[in-house]
Amino acid sequence: MKKLISATAILLLSTSLASAEGELQLFNWGDYTNPELLKKFEAETGIKVTVTDYDSNDTALAKIEAGGGGFDLVVPSASYVQIFVEKGLVQELDLSKLPHHDNIAKQWMESSYDPGRKYSVPWQWGSTGVAVNKTAYSGDINTSAIFLDPPPELVGKVNVTPEMNDVLSLAIMYEGGEPCTEDTEVLKKVRDKLMEAKPKWQSMDYGMTEKMAANDVMASVYWNGAIFRARLKNPDVVYGYPKEGYPLWMDQVMLLSDAKNVDEAYKFLDFIMVPENAAMISAFARYANGITGSEEFMPEDMKTAPEIIVPAEFVSAGHFLPTCSPKAQEYYTAIWTELQK
Repeated sequence: MKKLISATAILLLSTSLASAEGELQLFNWGDYTNPELLKKFEAETGIKVTVTDYDSNDTALAKIEAGGGGFDLVVPSASYVQIFVEKGLVQELDLSKLPHHDNIAKQWMESSYDPGRKYSVPWQWGSTGVAVNKTAYSGDINTSAIFLDPPPELVGKVNVTPEMNDVLSLAIMYEGGEPCTEDTEVLKKVRDKLMEAKPKWQSMDYGMTEKMAANDVMASVYWNGAIFRARLKNPDVVYGYPKEGYPLWMDQVMLLSDAKNVDEAYKFLDFIMVPENAAMISAFARYANGITGSEEFMPEDMKTAPEIIVPAEFVSAGHFLPTCSPKAQEYYTAIWTELQK
């Protein structure tokens, strides 16, 4: 009888393990997912996560709209959340399957783009500013003039990341407008300024963590966490907050409407809302997250980093980007298309 019980126990155990095993397809920004986080998740759940990278919100949206990607989760920025919702590309979350949902910090729970967090779970948040190598330029770095009116020292040495909403929002605020404006006079100034500035740029590219750390690029429009990582490799790299105005953003994870691995997706969503796990996300990519209690698990150098702690005089210049109207988006796209030529 003892042998029979043991055999039954083994059978039940193997069945349990088999049901825990699975897979998950995560569609995320490049160089943004901590491999150690995925190892921990697989060790705890038996679920293997495959990450496919993208380089912009527009790329992710186009890929998912086209279908056939086979993804379960996507990580869009705040200004794209309602676009995904309105297009029916994501599904409302069953909060009963997310016991750690209450760990979302209050300031992020009642976000304007997803009130009550019915569709999304925070991943990371940060700012888009300008990075400069101080060996090439010692002037004011807290201005979008770095790329829109480059000083002589930086002409031909500036990169502009090809993220339409960030770049156009910086340019609009530099010209005195508001993000997502439909004011054609402001937008004409923005278009003219960008076209005038482009010949003074070195490139429109990604990968600035490595390129700025290696002194291949002397200045760039880029994201704070990536520049933090560049500074850790090269202390001459500094991050500036444009006083004319700069974008704040939060990326969040959303469950796609055609997800095949739904149970696995819920386990992952709940997993990343555990404070210790949220801190692992931040420790890799070097951005803040939206999970209460994660602070105590964060690396010490993030608690004082100038790329994370915004100087008091520039706090009010940061703006979360709204979801642009179709008309504003049409204007943006026309300017961006001309800029890409």
